[in-house]
Amino acid sequence: HHKGHGMANDILVLAETRENAIPGFVKQGLSLARTLVEASGRVICLVMGPAAGAADRFRYGADRVLLASDPALAGHTAAPAAALAAAAVAKLDPALVLLACSALGRNLAARLSVRLPAPAAMDAIAARRTGEGVIASRSAYGGRFRQDLVLSCPASILCFRINVFPAAERSAEGSVEDFSAELPPAAGRELSFAPLPPGRVDLAEADTVVAGGRGMGGADFSLLEELAGLLGGAVGASRAAVDEGWRPHCDQVGQTGKTVSPTLYLACGISGAVQHLAGMSGARYVVAVNKDPEAPIFSKADYGVIGDLREVLPALIQCLKRQKNA
Repeated sequence: HHKGHGMANDILVLAETRENAIPGFVKQGLSLARTLVEASGRVICLVMGPAAGAADRFRYGADRVLLASDPALAGHTAAPAAALAAAAVAKLDPALVLLACSALGRNLAARLSVRLPAPAAMDAIAARRTGEGVIASRSAYGGRFRQDLVLSCPASILCFRINVFPAAERSAEGSVEDFSAELPPAAGRELSFAPLPPGRVDLAEADTVVAGGRGMGGADFSLLEELAGLLGGAVGASRAAVDEGWRPHCDQVGQTGKTVSPTLYLACGISGAVQHLAGMSGARYVVAVNKDPEAPIFSKADYGVIGDLREVLPALIQCLKRQKNA
């Protein structure tokens, strides 16, 4: 069904929007597309939903920016976004469709894969171009193996893990083109995107993450809330803390949760299972607080405090408060 309208070497990046800024993962996707696009191809960015500053996407790697500002896309729901993406693929005939493994991205990749039909490589942690197509790598069996998938047919879908690929800026600008398609209304039972409450920092975008594990105890997460507030960061949790019901799943860092890449990752009462380490491996500095000196987390920590977090954390909070008031 590919009618060959466009250059079959183009890469189409499906870009979600947020009210006030480009999500970090869209910058990562555009930069990834730049590394994969062939000399004869272009990186085309389809901005899905009303976006101020759509032209900023040229700076992160787009050669063309298409803006679809249909009101049906404002709720970040998958049915209208899938219809839009399918129309864009039919019109542009890309070699590859690239999007982030966000909640919407996963939903969208699956719908688009069925609709086109085209193969979808989910949760990619590496990608490279070869003679036979793009090879996407993903982690398998709890990080013990790496699985390579060859994407060689037109409009193959690559859904990449957030905060694994770097974002690079360049000096480029261009004019944004409008793009529209017939969109179905969002179905009543669809998941929609709820904006974060004011003052809350998005875990995936946070520059500082304060995370708690099984060693915390449910009530002690209030210490982490206070600490995150003082540091202007977000609270994360290990799977054990989420399984205990102390934090919602959206706060989970790890293989089956979010991948984070903050400047500072403060791990409190987290032993450091392989799956958790996979989610925080992008952190620049890791500080661990744990009373078990043998905890695996210490092998990944730049700074380690062996002690009871009920004593260590209040002392740290007092210290930060003094600094703030000084």
